[in-house]
Parts: sequence; structure tokens; C-alpha cells
Amino acid sequence: MVQIRLTNTRTRKKDVFSPLDPRNVRLYLCGPTVYDRAHLGNARPVLVFDVLVRLLRHVYGANHVTYVRNITDVDDKINDRAAATGRSIREITEETVGWYHDDMDALGAARPDHEPRATDYITQMIAMIEALIARRHAYVAEGHVLFDVRSFPEYGRLSGRSVDDMIAGARVEVAPFKRDPMDFVLWKPSDENQPGWGSPWSRGRPGWHIECSAMSAALLGPSFDIHGGGIDLQFPHHENEVAQSCCAHPGAGFAQVWLHNEMLQVEGRKMSKSLGNFFTVRDLLDKGVPGEVIRFVMLSTHYRKPMDWTETKAAEAEAVLRRWRGLAAGIEPAASPAPSVVEALADDLNTAGAIAALHELAGQDDRPLFVASAQMLGLLMPEMGAWAEAGDAAKAMIEALLAARSEARKMRDFGRADAIRDGFKAAGVDVMDTAGGVEWALTPGFDAARLARLARMVRA
Repeated sequence: MVQIRLTNTRTRKKDVFSPLDPRNVRLYLCGPTVYDRAHLGNARPVLVFDVLVRLLRHVYGANHVTYVRNITDVDDKINDRAAATGRSIREITEETVGWYHDDMDALGAARPDHEPRATDYITQMIAMIEALIARRHAYVAEGHVLFDVRSFPEYGRLSGRSVDDMIAGARVEVAPFKRDPMDFVLWKPSDENQPGWGSPWSRGRPGWHIECSAMSAALLGPSFDIHGGGIDLQFPHHENEVAQSCCAHPGAGFAQVWLHNEMLQVEGRKMSKSLGNFFTVRDLLDKGVPGEVIRFVMLSTHYRKPMDWTETKAAEAEAVLRRWRGLAAGIEPAASPAPSVVEALADDLNTAGAIAALHELAGQDDRPLFVASAQMLGLLMPEMGAWAEAGDAAKAMIEALLAARSEARKMRDFGRADAIRDGFKAAGVDVMDTAGGVEWALTPGFDAARLARLARMVRA
């Protein structure tokens, strides 16, 4: 059997992965808070876990892996969005869940086996909070329930921080009803304008951290194999999950392996609205960047390294995928991927190494093996190829338009030639006149509809 090694945040080293039960490998990924479109950084852990699930199913069997990714549909950000827009919370969350599914589907990410919504697990959250109070790990104060951080000596182990250091570095106003500045909310009261559920302490709603502990326990058990998310969730969210889960289920280990992906940059800079380089997955898709291209670029960097999204990388990825799809046309995949690709992925999900192995396979004669290996990474899947087929149709139109431009130049109809040139630019077709002839390339902003309109105009 293939030996998988993963870098465990908890142990801070690359460990051999040994599932608790090889017949049911269980993993949990923190999913979206559904109040707005998913930005590009939100897609990175989804793609990392998508590849991880593919690897685990290849090694342990398709029916021996259980993948859970939650949806946070009760949160103050959602409440604020509802108040600002005058729309109902339910309307916002339903719309946003639909957006999220559409966008992740476009990236070729398979849906998880279970996608629990926080609002469906309030009863389990209340029961877990009651257990924490009974074991003196939580206390009630002014309608709130707070976790007593000092009651769990291992608090800070996951993130490598001490409680005293965290307090010293904190610059937040501490609620007067907290016993300790680091204590965190498990339950908080709701006013008449906020969503709320009855509880022994107040009509209220859960804190953010308790939901993942309750849902993972309900669907995967108090001990399971892998938990993951972006490095920004390591503290406080995942640290708090560990504390409340281990205290609610004494003797259980909660997650055995923790995987955290690094953050995303855009053109070498942190993505932020203030820098004007913040964009969503949908923004890219609507600009004409294919989901498969986004996936390729994201997987080209190891998940534990910062990933830099650039237009150059997107253009290069599109060119590679067009060539690969040409090689794969009409080819049925082999029964298994190449060992070189599996070995790269088994080495701490080295997707960059796996893509390097694909480049080598593309130069060999075994096309079925190449296709099967690419599909191990979710690339060259049949359902993802519509963009390349559209490109083939675009090629015929571009060649015809270039011929029309050449003819216009011969006839000294420079107005017509310039109109075709400007139309190419508007459609996202980069045309270069070189000494060796005319060269062209589709840019990430290619618009097939604009190109088709240009073709009709020229024919008229």
C-alpha cells in the first residue's frame, strides 16, 4: 500500500499517516460562512482537500473515506448583511450557498459526503455546552456561556502559544463578565432582531467555534483522522475547537492530523480590498478565466507555501492545458494513475511535484496513463473541458478574421483593418505581427461572445 506522509500542524513534522480505521478514513474541512461570494483564497483549502480526498480514495478505496465540510449559516456577519440590505437571513444564506456550490463546482471540486449546516445542529451544540458546564470547563455569565481556557492545560499547543503570552499580546476590550481575557464564547444571547434558539441560559445563538466541534462529533465521532483549513483558522478557531472537543469528550483525541494551507497573494501582494486586488472566484470566471485554469494555478504551488496568483501564471496554465487537452482528446484513461504522480501526492500533497510528473508523462507515448494521472489531480476531467472546446471554435473565427484583416490591408481599407484590430483587443485576443508572421493568443479575459459579434460584423 502507498505510504502517505502529511505535515501535521500539531506535531510540527511530516508524519506517516495511519488512519484510526482504514475502512473509514474520516476528514473535516472548515467551510464557508455564507454571507457573500467566496474569494479566491477561500478556494484554496477546498482544492487542497479535494486532492487529498482523491488520494485517500485511491489508496483506501472509494467507499472507505468520509469527507465533511460544514456551512456556517448563523453568524453576526450574516445578521449584519441582512440588516444592511433589508433581506431575510434565510434568503441571503440560501442564495450564498448556491453561489458557493456553483463556484466550487466550476473549479472541479467534488461535493463532500456531508455538508452540515450549523442551524441544523443547534441541539447538539447545546448538549455539548451542557457537558462542558457539567465538567467545569465552562461557566454561565449574564446569559452567555464561556469556555474556561485555564481549565484546559494544553490550550495553545496547536498554535504554539502560551496563554500568558496571548494575553500580553492582546489589544482587545475584555467583556467584564469574563473570568479570563482568553475565555471564549460558546453561547450568547440574542435580541429580538437576531436569530435565536431556546437554551437553559438564554434565548440566543452559538458562538462560532462550538459549531464545528458539535458537527464533527455528530458525523465523524469524537476522534477522527484529519481536520484542516486555512492557516488563518489555526488560532483562535482551531485552537478553541481542540479545547472544547477534548474537554467535552475526555479520552478522545479529536483530530489526529491537522493540515493548514498558507495564504494567497495577488501579483506578489497580500490580497485586500484596500489594495484594490481583492476578487472572488466568480470575478475570475466572469472574466473568462476557466475553472480548470484556476485549479491548475492553485495546485502549482505546495499548499504549505504562500500562493501568488498572477495573470502570467493564468495565461501559462491555459496554454499548458490547451496542449494537454489536445493530447487527451478521444483517449480513455488507464485504470490507474502513474506511480510518479501518486508518489508526489503521497509526499505531503506535493501537487507541484505531481504537475511536474505530468509534464514528463505528456511527452511520452502512453496517453491513457497520462490522462488517468491528470485526472488524479482533477485535471482533464471531461466535464471541465467546455472552455477548451470553445477555444477550438474561437481558433477558426480568429483565423478567418486575420485573413479578413490581411485582405483589408491589401485593399488599403485601413479603417476596416483597424476595426478588426480593435475588436480583437476588446474580445481578449492578443494579436502580434512578427517577422515570421502573425501570432495570436487568448488572454485570461477572452470573451467568446465579443469575438463572435466581431466575426458577424466582418461578414456583414
